[in-house]
Amino acid sequence: MKKTFVILTLIVVLFACDKKSKVEKAVEEIPVEMKVGRFDKAFFETKPQDLQKLKEEYPLFFPKGNDDSVWIEKMQNPQWRELYTEVEKKFADFAPEKEKIEELYKHIKYYFPTTKIPKIITVISEMDYQNKVIDADSLLVISLELYLGKTHKFYQFPEYIKQNFEPAQIMPDIVSAFAIKKIPPPADNTLLSQMIYHGKELYLKDILLPEYSDADKMGYMPEQIKWSEENESYMWRFFIENKLLYDGDQKLIPRFINPAPFSKFYLEIDNETPGRTGVWLGWQIVRAFMQNNDISVQQMLKMDAREIFEKSKYKPKKNGE
Repeated sequence: MKKTFVILTLIVVLFACDKKSKVEKAVEEIPVEMKVGRFDKAFFETKPQDLQKLKEEYPLFFPKGNDDSVWIEKMQNPQWRELYTEVEKKFADFAPEKEKIEELYKHIKYYFPTTKIPKIITVISEMDYQNKVIDADSLLVISLELYLGKTHKFYQFPEYIKQNFEPAQIMPDIVSAFAIKKIPPPADNTLLSQMIYHGKELYLKDILLPEYSDADKMGYMPEQIKWSEENESYMWRFFIENKLLYDGDQKLIPRFINPAPFSKFYLEIDNETPGRTGVWLGWQIVRAFMQNNDISVQQMLKMDAREIFEKSKYKPKKNGE
């Protein structure tokens, strides 16, 4: 009996590996060649007398109403130039990132065949960490000043924000920007709708970034993933016992959904928790749903949060499982 079980387990594992390899083989065959425009480099290396040429090449980055003196001052400003120097140290050669982005778009084309391949534009912006990547269909705009490494001297942000200022976060951030176009906004104000909305985004990272760790997908440190896994059943019990899933109180969003140094259970353990634990639980629900239902990713993204939850058969893992 034990021998039969071992054989069956091996068959399941081999089948799963073969299935994965078939997907990855199909992904490899998809041709993707992306162009890169280094606006950051072009801007700070352009001489003032050549500004007009630059404006003609990148018209979208020069909104009307600003005198040329504004751009020339920025080109010559010592602080902006120091920031550009730091970006150049990190990304003088953007080829490795370009290769990773092309690999990502092969996966995107596999699951979403009608997707248009955008041109990559790298910029140095205003350190707007809420818009690190902008997916504008024909353009993929990446703010490189936000990927210099979390310990960089220029970053005067809380630790929970800085921890995602690593080059490795470029790909997950691209998927987040892509997800905005593919996932309908929550149908209501309940906590469950928010959990499932963000869970869908993270599931896209599962399939589009298969080699990435859960920590990178979630924007957590490894120890934060470990805490979440070890306390999954406790968190779930708290949500159920306090009837939070169908609660529309908007104060729940900053407690469990928005980026924060920790989640607010209003318990002694709060300081031990990572932020966004509601998002992490929503991810596990969506994963369970996709595992227990024969449905395409495109169909799942359009589905109602309540239906996904009810059909997910989600059962949190107990501590130690």
